[in-house]
Amino acid sequence: MAISVVVPVYNEVQSVVTLNDEIVNVLNSIKQEYEIIYIDDGSTDSSYDSLKKIAAVNHRVKVIKFTRNFGQSAALSAGVGFAKYEIVVTLDADLQNDPRDIPLLLEKLEYGYDLVSGWRKKRYDPFLTRKLPSVIANIIIRMVTGVKLHDFGCTLKAYRKKFLVNIKIYGEMHRLLPAYLSAYGAKITEVVVNHRSREYGKSKYGLTRTFKVLLDLLTTKFMLGYSSKPSYILGGWGLFLCISGCICGAVVLVNKFMYNIYAYKQPLLWLAMFLGIIGTQFIAFGLLAELVVRMYYSSENKNSYMIDTIISNNDANLQFDFGKTVEVKM
Repeated sequence: MAISVVVPVYNEVQSVVTLNDEIVNVLNSIKQEYEIIYIDDGSTDSSYDSLKKIAAVNHRVKVIKFTRNFGQSAALSAGVGFAKYEIVVTLDADLQNDPRDIPLLLEKLEYGYDLVSGWRKKRYDPFLTRKLPSVIANIIIRMVTGVKLHDFGCTLKAYRKKFLVNIKIYGEMHRLLPAYLSAYGAKITEVVVNHRSREYGKSKYGLTRTFKVLLDLLTTKFMLGYSSKPSYILGGWGLFLCISGCICGAVVLVNKFMYNIYAYKQPLLWLAMFLGIIGTQFIAFGLLAELVVRMYYSSENKNSYMIDTIISNNDANLQFDFGKTVEVKM
């Protein structure tokens, strides 16, 4: 079971060396072939310099440097694109995820699962700004997606790469990957993992992250249910509104000819006009969405990030899964 470990890094100069030592010790202990891919997501401290030193002494380490901060989803997307092994393990660089849990995730994969997600059952984070919003978001995500995980936000996960290569990850959607993989038929489970208190730096996330996740959740629900047939939902609502408008108009006519109530005296006339206009717009939006979807599926693959430098002591040339060759600085 060869393993690619993907670690997004953003201003974690105080922790990356310690984290690398922990990961290497764990992976050496299980005696499996592995590589470690660090993605410097536009760090403004000396994280990249530390990563270069790590790569210089360990041929199994690759470093990908972004031109600026593109976010954790883009970093994970790049890491998965450059991973050469079938098993991909992801974790944060702030030392709150414990690398000693990696063998536990891999053991679960051997039972036939395609995604094993970490569950930070005992979290060492502030209650109001981190734990409470997380609990609420996890409940909503479970209800909307039907995926029964307790902790969607835990970065410590183990995947089978075949389920990741065709998924575009952007926004805060890395937290919703279990929903996407479930839609593709992946078998998903979770295990309780150790969560450690933050020793260095500060969290990169605040309360605003919860609202971003909820907005991405709406997008995810739409993409999973109607991405290939948007006219079904938009056109369906449009037809419903148009039919409702016709019924209101029919009531107006009945009142006019049977009870001699003039149309301008009936509020239903305005409701019928409103429903007819909105319904027609919904149908038009559905048709436009169909055109956009067809263009999307036929368009060229584009990434949500730009790479500045790649450091690898192993590969003379690296390639995206999308087939684009990238210069490698040795």
